[in-house]
Amino acid sequence: MTDSDRKDTKQNASGIETLLEEHRSFPPPEDFATHAHCRDPEIWKKANENWQGWWESWAKELQWDKEWEGVLEWDPPYAQWFLGGKLNASVQCLDRHVAAGHGQRVAFHWEGEPGEKRTLSFQDMLEGVCRTANGLKSLGIKKGDCVTLYMPMVPELAMAVLACTRIGAIFSVVFAGFSASSLKDRIQDQEAKLVITADGCWRRGKVLDLKSVVQEAVADCPSVKHTLVWRRGKGVETQAPSDARDVEWNSAVESQANTCEPEVMDSEDILFILYTSGTTGKPKGIVHTTGGYLTGALATSKMVFDLKDETDVYWCTADIGWITGHTYVIFGPMANGVTQVMYEGAPDFPATDRLWKMCADYNVSVFYTAPTAIRAFMKWGDDKPAGHDLSSLRLLGTVGEPINPEAWIWYHQLIGKERCPIVDTWWQTETGGIMISPLPGLTTTVPGSATTPFPGVEAKLVNENGEEVEGPGGGYLVLTRPWPSMLRGLWRDPERYAETYWSRFPGCYFPGDGAKRDEDDNLWVLGRVDDVMNVSGHRLSTMEIESALVDHEAVAEAAVIGIPHELKGQAPVGFVILRGGFESSQELADKLRKHVGTLIGGLARPEAVHFTPELPKTRSGKIMRRLLRDVAEGKSLGDTTTLADPGILESLKQEYESQEG
Repeated sequence: MTDSDRKDTKQNASGIETLLEEHRSFPPPEDFATHAHCRDPEIWKKANENWQGWWESWAKELQWDKEWEGVLEWDPPYAQWFLGGKLNASVQCLDRHVAAGHGQRVAFHWEGEPGEKRTLSFQDMLEGVCRTANGLKSLGIKKGDCVTLYMPMVPELAMAVLACTRIGAIFSVVFAGFSASSLKDRIQDQEAKLVITADGCWRRGKVLDLKSVVQEAVADCPSVKHTLVWRRGKGVETQAPSDARDVEWNSAVESQANTCEPEVMDSEDILFILYTSGTTGKPKGIVHTTGGYLTGALATSKMVFDLKDETDVYWCTADIGWITGHTYVIFGPMANGVTQVMYEGAPDFPATDRLWKMCADYNVSVFYTAPTAIRAFMKWGDDKPAGHDLSSLRLLGTVGEPINPEAWIWYHQLIGKERCPIVDTWWQTETGGIMISPLPGLTTTVPGSATTPFPGVEAKLVNENGEEVEGPGGGYLVLTRPWPSMLRGLWRDPERYAETYWSRFPGCYFPGDGAKRDEDDNLWVLGRVDDVMNVSGHRLSTMEIESALVDHEAVAEAAVIGIPHELKGQAPVGFVILRGGFESSQELADKLRKHVGTLIGGLARPEAVHFTPELPKTRSGKIMRRLLRDVAEGKSLGDTTTLADPGILESLKQEYESQEG
């Protein structure tokens, strides 16, 4: 969603009408509830009665060098948490676990795409972080300097992140898949002094040459003094010639001492910058600070995933280049001292059961992935997970976008065997951590609903005038009080922060999403308000129509857009990916249209259904409906740099034109 879309959404919804009803519900399994961290049904009430005290109690779980003098200073929309408190992020993730006698506990089981395996303990990680931190210092990096990381999913990326935090440098991870131009923009905006990268990595059996991308990017970045290059190993070679700024990881890091005194940081010192792109304009550098972010990461990881540090093996499949990887691969799980799985490559290489094999191999107990991945698993066939022992799993999670009820049910039945609670989590890069989610020992879950705000978080629905929508109904989702892990601003752009997030509904944080509340008080996030259609004067969410399409046995995945219609104003149009064993035909398209009408009403019946082998998705797996609208309306496709596979659009355009013609 662009900033202007976020501010001017009047045309999208005064309220959002919801047609899809979901009556299936699943209380927590009795055995799970008995042993869960969260067993007190009064937890939400108690947290809301003293929400500052609630967050303070979680801050006290961290190891502080100096305790704070005040919990919160709130000058809307600017918050400062745990004022005067001093701590270091790497200490929370490593030193305190080692000091408590858990140094030999496995921190990461890592697996490369070709199949190599490494196991690193918390002691191993601490020593690696210290060597890396000393290496950074030898390159002149100090507190407050900016460091850009462009690396694959390897333990050294986690080490580099925590090494930056250990010496007080501000880190910014850029997903290793973005173009040289996108990387350059981010480096220039930060004025980074150092870029840390790898020569390459593996993806679907091919080598991605990361160093060549970095070399092209830094050519126009005079702030960069050095490029630190980690070597992936056998079979991976970069085509980039050596550059005067290049420094080898082995020479700069591996020879360093394995101890490094942590820099004492203020609670409000910047921890990292993470860039998120709108559809237009320069990327927004989301700023997160140290004490509040760590508090939110620690609390939400432990409560939402019910993490048991002595027994759990946790796997979040997100790349560290995204906020999910920051909060729920590095800081949250590591602050909780839990063992994790990390994987370098694609989920379908060399076969589509790769992730299920790894779940079985490492006895994964908590598994967190995206709805788009779940829908891909469905498309690949039920026999893939069925071929592996998944009995170690006890909790499943979803993140990134609303999940269709049918995908939720598949996940529950095929992967969780109807015994694993599912936590459907809603949050953003800007929120830093989970804002709405079931608590797995307490919440009765409903397929497709994120259910309830996290304790201490206040979420409301409002109409276009900012008036609260009470009881069942739809509207704009807003957060009405500050929380510790909230963004502190946009890097070097303070005015844009207030204007983007706080101006649409004064006094409220507006994330840009619509939502509904059902009769049981469950919240359903419906997606971006610019994905709401106005059909004959009715405001309909594309998510509900997509869910109805995916409900059909032939459909693996669906995306719905609204296109201009002479009589209705807008009409829904569906793009679907079929499951194996089904072939596209006009007869099937008509059946799918009828199926939607039967399930949620004639008003929502798509004007047309188009078949496609793939959908345009960002590198984090989100469907770019804006580009589908451009295809349908014959518009220029504009910026496609965030697409995982830009080539999909041209083939989709040809398919659409042939089906329309």
